[in-house]
Amino acid sequence: MKDELKDYKDFLQQISDEIHFFCKDFLPNEFVLSGQITFKFIFFIGLIFLLAFLLKNLINFVFKFFFNKEKFPVMKSIYKARVTSSVANILALAFGNYALFSIFYRHPKSFVFLERLVGFLIVLTIANMAFRFIRVLQTYYEIKKDYYKILAINSITQTVKIFGIFIFSVIAICVIFGIGSSTVLGSLGAITAVIVLIFRDTILGFVTGIHVATSKNLKPGDWVAIPKYNIEGNIEGIDLLTTKIKNFDKTISTIPTYDLLTTEIKNYQVISDENTRRIKKSIMFNMKSLKFVNDDLMARLKKINLIKTYLNLKEKEINEEKNSIENPDEIINGTQLTNIGVFRKYVQNYLNNNDQIDQNEIILVRQLQSMPEGLPLEIYCFATEADTEKYENIQSDIFDHLLSAAKEFELDVVQKA
Repeated sequence: MKDELKDYKDFLQQISDEIHFFCKDFLPNEFVLSGQITFKFIFFIGLIFLLAFLLKNLINFVFKFFFNKEKFPVMKSIYKARVTSSVANILALAFGNYALFSIFYRHPKSFVFLERLVGFLIVLTIANMAFRFIRVLQTYYEIKKDYYKILAINSITQTVKIFGIFIFSVIAICVIFGIGSSTVLGSLGAITAVIVLIFRDTILGFVTGIHVATSKNLKPGDWVAIPKYNIEGNIEGIDLLTTKIKNFDKTISTIPTYDLLTTEIKNYQVISDENTRRIKKSIMFNMKSLKFVNDDLMARLKKINLIKTYLNLKEKEINEEKNSIENPDEIINGTQLTNIGVFRKYVQNYLNNNDQIDQNEIILVRQLQSMPEGLPLEIYCFATEADTEKYENIQSDIFDHLLSAAKEFELDVVQKA
């Protein structure tokens, strides 16, 4: 191996000598030295680019030949992130670092500059490869469609990039100016407080991203409402510093990502995922229209199929009770039906027989606390459609029917002036 490297070294020295004497023979004396260095530098850079090109194609060919990217998502992620290209560039620069001593052996004063230049390029290439490795993780989880891990990695990625750029910049400065790493590291302690102050929002965004990803409360695409900002829409993206939400009126809102830790957020995505949505709405009745069900009203209500069985059963119970009480002719004595109570039973049966209401969820019809405006009757149930248009149609159909049906029970719906 050493003999082969020596042969390469001799070959490069021969080419260097050819350039050296060509410039000496054909250039004016005042341009000989600058011409020699310039042409050798062009040859040096061209050699690195040629070697990088050949290595890149060779590595990619081997990678494609030996790895089935469709079966191995990790390999597919590495290839898409172009990590192989970075490896080829590093190898080419490493060879260039070795070759410069052979190409410029007649100009030893240029060694320091060239070594620092190549070292600087190697630092940039390693930094680029490190960032591409982060892209490998992003691509892998995009293939797996693991959105919570994508969210965590996005937060980590942006944080790592910011601090990575800072760290690699320090290393690059050290390489260019030949500064000892211990000197730079010693001064880092003095500026730590400044860094923390500058990157405050970045650090908070990083912590928030990790929290959101691990708690799995939010992810891009979720339907959320944020009362603090009067925002309701779908999350477009959660970045390190800002979270973008597309409102239902097609506008875009952005909030600080760290606000996700301290602000109340309602996540309605479960509604879409389970395709069910709550109906919670009241009808207000005039309390003056509330009354006992007399014989005439009973006769009319018995013709309503949904409560016919219920009314026959209750009528039998009431008649049996009248035989054992005093003054049975007085309607207030004993158990009696009221129009609001019978209507409540009708609404319950109506919802139980409505195929647009989820029968596996709670179905509740209840009276709320009476108010000066009247007596509220609340309907609490879940529609079988989460789509806003379909949901609103279901809700409207139900209340259109109930508001009209209330007249049959001689109930007056309150109309505010």
